[in-house]
Amino acid sequence: MFSTSDALDSLIEEFSKLPQIGRKTAQRLAMYITRQPREEVEKFSRALLEIKDKLRFCSICCNITESEICRICSSSKRSKNVICVVEEPQDVLAVEKTNEFKGLYHVLHGIISPLDGIGPNDIKIHELLLRLGKENDEKVEELILALNPTVEGETTILYLSRLIKPLEIKITRIARGIPIGSDLEFADEVTLAKAFEGRVTV
Repeated sequence: MFSTSDALDSLIEEFSKLPQIGRKTAQRLAMYITRQPREEVEKFSRALLEIKDKLRFCSICCNITESEICRICSSSKRSKNVICVVEEPQDVLAVEKTNEFKGLYHVLHGIISPLDGIGPNDIKIHELLLRLGKENDEKVEELILALNPTVEGETTILYLSRLIKPLEIKITRIARGIPIGSDLEFADEVTLAKAFEGRVTV
């Protein structure tokens, strides 16, 4: 295909690597960038670099943050007795939108998927067990497993429930208001809120 600019082609190629961005959308985004003032493009590029330079994982819940401990873990308004386990950081954002959950989180950064070569040691399960085993005044009383309703999600729930049951912590999972095969981040707030209300013991 004939090309008028190698720089433009390179930008289109980079945009097309983003999730759910096809070639046509990548072209539209690249052309949009070409029409922006230089200062806006510089601001955009700085924001991208700041993400890589500043973001880290919370030392408690493994969510993304800019400090040692994230704002949720350090908040005095959150219940320390309930932990919601999610797959990815974007799932924390999805649950927070419902304004229904007032506890803490733990982000696994993946789920057990033998076909993809992902085992329990490849995600943040060890960090979760360390949290649950700590002796402190605010003992965890309930663990909510809010993983995506997929085969891999079910496998991870089963694995976690077997590990955690001996600790005598109540284990629940969000109700199946979330359709099988869908992702939490795409669920609307009402559906997600109802799923939390109808959570069941594992």
